[in-house]
Order: sequence, then structure tokens, then C-alpha cells
Amino acid sequence: MNDQTTPHRATGFRSVRNRALLGAAALIAGGAVIGQAIIAPQSPAYADPVRVEGVQPISFADVVEEVRPAVVSIRVKTASRTTAGLDREFRFPEGSPMERFFREFREGMPDEFRREQRPFSTSLGSGFLISEDGVIVTNDHVVDKGQSMTVLLDDGTEYVAEVVGKDDRTDLAVLKIKSPDRKFTYVKFADDQVRVGDWVVAVGNPFGLGGTVTAGIISADGRNIGAGPYDDFIQIDAAVNRGNSGGPAFNLEGEVIGVNTAIFSPSGGNVGIAFAIPADTAETIVLDLMDDGKVIRGWLGVQIQDINQDIADGLQLADDSGSLVTEATEGSPAAEAGLQSGDAILSVNDEEIEGPRELAATIAGIAPGTDVKITFWRDGQTQNVTVKLGTLPGQDQLAALDADEPTVEPSALDDFGLAIAPADDDAGVVVTSVDPNGQAAERGLQPGDIILSVGNDDVAAPADIEKLMENAKAEGLKAVLLRVQSGEQTRFVALTFARA
Repeated sequence: MNDQTTPHRATGFRSVRNRALLGAAALIAGGAVIGQAIIAPQSPAYADPVRVEGVQPISFADVVEEVRPAVVSIRVKTASRTTAGLDREFRFPEGSPMERFFREFREGMPDEFRREQRPFSTSLGSGFLISEDGVIVTNDHVVDKGQSMTVLLDDGTEYVAEVVGKDDRTDLAVLKIKSPDRKFTYVKFADDQVRVGDWVVAVGNPFGLGGTVTAGIISADGRNIGAGPYDDFIQIDAAVNRGNSGGPAFNLEGEVIGVNTAIFSPSGGNVGIAFAIPADTAETIVLDLMDDGKVIRGWLGVQIQDINQDIADGLQLADDSGSLVTEATEGSPAAEAGLQSGDAILSVNDEEIEGPRELAATIAGIAPGTDVKITFWRDGQTQNVTVKLGTLPGQDQLAALDADEPTVEPSALDDFGLAIAPADDDAGVVVTSVDPNGQAAERGLQPGDIILSVGNDDVAAPADIEKLMENAKAEGLKAVLLRVQSGEQTRFVALTFARA
């Protein structure tokens, strides 16, 4: 029944429509004017959908044939000192009867058994040649603490190499083949920026197999994996395993777009997530290392953190860009210029700063002794200061915090799931407990944290915090900033009054 009814209804609809159109045409042809024009119904116009021409299958053989001679395997020998004898396997408390027994027993052994031995451990990595006279780029962690390095070329020849320079902050190192007797095939760093989805070819020495080629695409860029202050990795899905470290990732023109450095792997093997140092970063560092064996970076002297929307609200900033100063190191260029905790750095030399990573990279790329203009936000307004950059020092040693538990009855801030008490030295207020379901826990506050200030005001007692919170709420602020010391680190935490 339905099969017969549907066509009839469609036919009827078309008949009525056709009759209406014929009538309208007759009126127009006859010159009659009837109130308003009759417009024939039209289909809605849509924008064309995205359409990509199919990518034709390709071969990487031509690229590999050209670049493979420039990729090397690196064998690093490291001395690990051990002592022969039974006490190499057994350890006893110094002065104990068993310790004396083994010491006397060892002293009575022949010299060949008593002497200290220095067996060597060997590790493997990858690298690539960037000059015809034998300059090689690899990772710092490949050659770190190495006593000797042997470079194996694709044609099977071996050369001894020495370290020209290395930089642990970016995990890059430069080697030089000693007394080369030939000109080497070499590759160059790519000039063009990579795009997510581009083809990538990785060549290296996984598991000591040597000369292994894998291919994939660039999965992401700008990755921060927590390796250091200058994280800006390319993520690729070409198979990268242990031994690939220091090897190149190529584009289809045979140019190096990245230096393979790290993998994400719960199993220890390839799962399709590898990270490479971008070519522009690597080239800059390598040129510095080739010049004098080290990298000299500008130093501002601040501890910084990201600004999220809650922190921006607490600072009354228009948006969440910039980098928040949590601490200005005493005696640093920043401290001497007047920068202080709570300042939000917005730009350097009028170039906007998106976040801590951009600030660190920008300052590091400026020569020490250079005057730079720092634009920052303080007390609800934009200010400027000129800072003469220093030279980035080594790893700073921070004073440990005495974590004695407070004995004073705590005062609770129930709205935030937070309980606090005075610190023993009246420097701040200690967090005594955190409700795991409260806002404070969501923001990462933990028992033992020290709240140093609320907004721009230092605090020494729970009453100080409660009063400042009430004032901020009365002023209509969306959030309030707490300056918090957690162990050796200082940071800002935003607590919001009105939660969605």
C-alpha cells in the first residue's frame, strides 16, 4: 500500500507546482502585474566541502640513497671502575668481622687478582655528518661521559672521533672525526618550517643494527615533554627505538628537519611517538658549539610560570598570555632592574611573549650584556624596564625548606577546601590539610605548602589570608592569587570565587 501511495503523492506535488509555474509564466508573458513578483523556489547555496586530491604512493628509495652515506653509527666506550675479588659481589659494614675477613683474605691474594680493573661498558647511538671534513651532530646523552668514540660509516669504515662541544640543555653535541683521509658525504639542515602531516624519513642505528630506515609523518610540533626549559620538539610517528638517538629525520628533499632525541614508550620499544629537536634550534646550537665548544645564553634571572585564565582574572589581565614571575633571583639582572614576584612579563623588545617557553627561548637567544626592554604588568597597569642581561650560570642550588609540622590549631577556609596555620618562623602560612574534592586540591595545593602572599600583600597569619580574601571578593574580583612555596619552588595559584 505504501509503495503505491508515495509515488502518487509525489506526482500530485509536482503537478501543483508545475501548474503554478505555468500560471506565473502566462501572467508575465501577458504583461499582467499582480501585487508582487512570484519567485520560483531555489535550492539553498552551500560552500563546497573540503576536497583533497589523493596522495599518490611514493618510494623513499631516492632520498635514502642520497642521504644514507651521511648517517653514522656511534659506539661510545665508557669506563666503569670495579674491583676484583669476592668483595665485588658482597658488601659488609665497615669494621665488621666479615669486612675484616674479606679484606685480609683479599690482601693475601696474588696481585693479578687484587688489582683494580677498569672494564668498559659500550653504548650505541646515531649521528650525521654536516661537513665534508667530518663534523658530526648527535645527542649529548649519546656521548656524555664517554671515554672514547668510534664512528662507523654506512660503507663499513670506522674512524675515531672527539667531542668538539656539547650542550646538555638542548641535548646536542658536536663530534669531529680525527685525521680524516677523505671527504665525506654530508647533509644540511632544512630552511623551511615543517608542517604537521609532512612525510619524514628517519635513519639511524636502532639496537646496534645500523643503517636502518623508517618513514612516517610529522604528527605534531611545538611539543613540551618536560626535558628542559627550551622544549620545542617535533613529534613524528616513524619508528624510532633505542640507538636512534642523535640520528636525523629527513624531509623528501634530503634535508634534516630534526634530530631524533626521545621516545614515549611504556614498553621500551617503538609505539609511534618520537620527538626530534627542530632543525632551526639544532643548527643554532651546533654553530655555537663549533665556534668555541659551548653555548652562551642570555640570563634574566627569574623563576616563571604559565598564566591561565584564572590567574589572568586574579591579575586583572585582559587575556592569559605572558609569563608570570614567581621569584626574581637575588642579585640577578631582573632583581637589579626592579622586577619582582607577581609581575607578568608581556613582551621583550616589543615582541609579545605567549608563555614561559617563549620567554626562556627569547632571552637565551640574546647575547649577555645586551640591554633589553621588558614590558610587564603590575598593579593593574603596564610598565617598562630596561634590563642588561647576564650570562646564564650553571644549575642553581636552592636552599631546602624546613618542613617541621606546625603545632598551632589550624584555621579553615572551607569555601576552597583548605585548612591553614601560621608557619613557625612567621614567614607565610602553612597549608595543614586539603580537601581532595575541593578547589584547592584541583589547583595542586598540598599539605606542607607555604602561602607567602595573597595578591600583592604578604601574609603571616591565617587571619591575614581570610581578610584579604574577603576584601578581594568585596571588590568584585573573579579570582585571587596566592603565592605558594612548594619545597624548593615558588609558584602562583589562582582560587576563584564564583565557579561554573
